[in-house]
Amino acid sequence: MSVNVTVPSLGESIVEAAIEKWQKQPGDYVARGETIVTVESDKATLEVPAPVGGILRKVLKGNGSSVKIGETIGEIEEAEKPSAGAPAAKAEPAAPKPAAPTPAAAAPTPAPVVHAPAAPSAAAPAAGPAARRIMAEAGLEPSAVEGTGPGGRILKEDALRQAEGKAEAKAERKAPAAPAGLPAVAAIHAGREEQSVAMTPLRRTIARRLLSAKQNTAMLTTFNEVDMTQVMELRARHQPQFQKRYGIKLGMMSFFVKASIEALKAFPLVNSEIREDDIIYKNYYDLGVAVGGGKGLTVPVIRDADMLSFAQTEQVIADFGVRAQANKLKLEELQGGTFTISNGGIYGSMLSTPILNPPQSAILGMHNIIKRPVVVDDQIVIRPMMYLALSYDHRIIDGREAVQFLIRIKECLEAPERILLEV
Repeated sequence: MSVNVTVPSLGESIVEAAIEKWQKQPGDYVARGETIVTVESDKATLEVPAPVGGILRKVLKGNGSSVKIGETIGEIEEAEKPSAGAPAAKAEPAAPKPAAPTPAAAAPTPAPVVHAPAAPSAAAPAAGPAARRIMAEAGLEPSAVEGTGPGGRILKEDALRQAEGKAEAKAERKAPAAPAGLPAVAAIHAGREEQSVAMTPLRRTIARRLLSAKQNTAMLTTFNEVDMTQVMELRARHQPQFQKRYGIKLGMMSFFVKASIEALKAFPLVNSEIREDDIIYKNYYDLGVAVGGGKGLTVPVIRDADMLSFAQTEQVIADFGVRAQANKLKLEELQGGTFTISNGGIYGSMLSTPILNPPQSAILGMHNIIKRPVVVDDQIVIRPMMYLALSYDHRIIDGREAVQFLIRIKECLEAPERILLEV
């Protein structure tokens, strides 16, 4: 009896995905519940288990293929696990990827456009008919070819030599490699080589959501700067004991999470969202933390962040980072945040305007820490400074609340004991 392998539900509003990689090949035996294929949705990567034990007979959608939720992508014939030494089962060949482009090596290259040579000017070197044809086909200007004939006339051999040299130089030019697992199609556009690489479902979703955020919100950004001296000194002073007790470093992000919670409590409108014609206030604090994953930026959510200690917060963030790199984040971990923190400073960003993560109404952008001269008590001193950016939906958050919210975060970070004392 054959059993279909189908694309499972990947969450509310998700209707399409892509085959990331088949872990088993036609003819392989698979145990019930064993991962046979990984499917990439627009939010995360999901491992699809075998519905029954048996022989994988068909692969209907190859790696990289776009699929719909519920679509059949393979077939398993129920069977007992073959004993050692038994002949391998005959399987049908894997189906080619119908919608995926062919690799660059196999892609037909359109014939180059041949432009008729312009009428030679008085200064152009003379050339015979055969030489002119070769130069036209190779896209060579007569002035670029050294003629060895009488009076500098370009001979057929001269044109061939120059054309071959141009072809060799062109072949040595290496095209940028396509991302792993994504086929590329070589093409000629206006006489120049290009590569076409399909966007992944994750990248398409990021593009769609960012564009939607810009078009459907009245986004505005306000800035401030914070002196990180106290936070850095506190971390340095307690780092050895913290690591010994909890087995993890005391990082920067936990301070920003705690400071953001204090500011959200003081300005609950920033923790709200617009739902149709209503403003929905959230009486909980689920903070999204942007982390770089193996396939792009993801924003897992720290649930009830206000209930966690510094150590618990650091442990959750570290776990997110490790699993994001391995594409192991769960779908439910990427949904439902009330406020987001993005740290562009780890990439060297000095200042940026983060884009909202709908339906959230605000996002905090951290940046790199740079020692700069600042005035403290009428004295010029060197301090580790960071620019902060708060992007917010101006439809419900006024500039006054946004500025005061950012000042509250600044106050908590410049005097971190306020976080512990909640003052």
